[in-house]
Amino acid sequence: MTKKWYESWFDSPYYHILYKDRDMEEAAAFIDKLIAFLQPPSGAKIMDLACGKGRHAFQLAEKGYDVTGLDLSPESIATAERQCHPNLRCAVHDMREPYKESYFDYIFSFFTSFGYFNDVEEDIKVLKSVWINLKPNGVYVMDFLNEAQVRRWLIPYEEKEVDGILFRISKNIEGGFVYKNIKFVADNHSYSFTERVRLINANEMKFLFQQANLDIIHIFGNYQLEGFDVQKSPRLILIAKKDG
Repeated sequence: MTKKWYESWFDSPYYHILYKDRDMEEAAAFIDKLIAFLQPPSGAKIMDLACGKGRHAFQLAEKGYDVTGLDLSPESIATAERQCHPNLRCAVHDMREPYKESYFDYIFSFFTSFGYFNDVEEDIKVLKSVWINLKPNGVYVMDFLNEAQVRRWLIPYEEKEVDGILFRISKNIEGGFVYKNIKFVADNHSYSFTERVRLINANEMKFLFQQANLDIIHIFGNYQLEGFDVQKSPRLILIAKKDG
C-alpha cells in the first residue's frame, strides 16, 4: 500500500536534517512554563504524543516524571530510545488508537502534531483516543498553529541549506489545508515530500474537543503562555481536561 505523507516524510532521515535547528532551549523553556503552570505531582505519568525524536519527552523525564513517548515513525522512536533515560520509554504507535486506558495524568502534543488526516473524523478519533488514555480529570495540552497567522504570513517559496543540502520549499493553501512541498537533491537522488496540515481555528478546535468530551479550560497564544490573540499570536495552545 502507498504510504501516507506523514508515514514516509516523518520517517525520512532528511526530515530530521531539515528541522535539526529546532531550538532545544525553546523546548526546555516551554516545558518549564507548562510545568510551573500545571504543577504535576512528582512521578506523574505523562505521554508525549507524536514525540518525534523525543526532545520534549527527554526534558520531562529529566524533571522526574514517568514519561512515555509515542510516534508513528520507527526512525524517530529509535533516535528517542538512544537517549536512554530511566524515566523515559518510547514506542511506535498510531495516535488514532488508544494506548493505555485511563493510565496517564497528562498528555502533551507539541509542535502541530494534529490535523494530518484527510477526514476530520480521523482527527476526532485522535482526540477520543486521548480521552481514553487519560485518567479521570486528566489534562491534555495541544500546541497547534494559529491558522489566522498562517494565512496572513504564508511565505510562498524559500530555500534553506542544511548540511550541504539545498531544500526548496513552497507553500500554498488549498481545500482547508496548508501544504508545504519540499524538494531537494541528496546522495545523487532527487526527492520530493509534502507536508499537509488542516487549518483549524480556535472555535473549530473547541467543537472538535467537544466531540471527544475534552473540556478546554485555558487557551494561550505562545510558548510564554500569554493570552491568545487571533490577530497576533503565533500559536494556539489549548489545555483541556477529561470530561466524564
